[in-house]
Amino acid sequence: MNVPASKSSSPEETIHGHGLRMTDQRRAVFDVLMGERDHPTAVEVFTRVRAKVPNISLATVYNCLDTLTACGLVKTVAHERESARYCPNLEEHAHFFCESCGTVSDIPLRPRKQPQDVWNFPADFSISHHEVSFGGTCPKCAAKAAKQNRN
Repeated sequence: MNVPASKSSSPEETIHGHGLRMTDQRRAVFDVLMGERDHPTAVEVFTRVRAKVPNISLATVYNCLDTLTACGLVKTVAHERESARYCPNLEEHAHFFCESCGTVSDIPLRPRKQPQDVWNFPADFSISHHEVSFGGTCPKCAAKAAKQNRN
């Protein structure tokens, strides 16, 4: 079960609280995710970590991502049939998937808004977590398309 990390504890304390330790490999994967914060796939994480830890395997990266997710230090983001991506933003937010360039952007919730304030849930529903995603065209791709249409 994915238990969110406490905002006051360090990644090391969070992992230790799950009976594990922050290995060098887990630290390298975590640092890559925190570095660019661009929702990379496991293969993209592997490529980035391998530049710093040349002998790391793809299987080890997957295991590290599973551990970081299970400990609540990152979130797994899935969209349709695409590869899973990883998000270090633990604040409540949605994701926007650009159907043109493939980028994934965080979309923050308005302050003090909860899912039940936005969506019309039946009275007997109890929300424990939510994942919201949107698809469309990012501003950069929309501007590029508009420029092509003008030519």
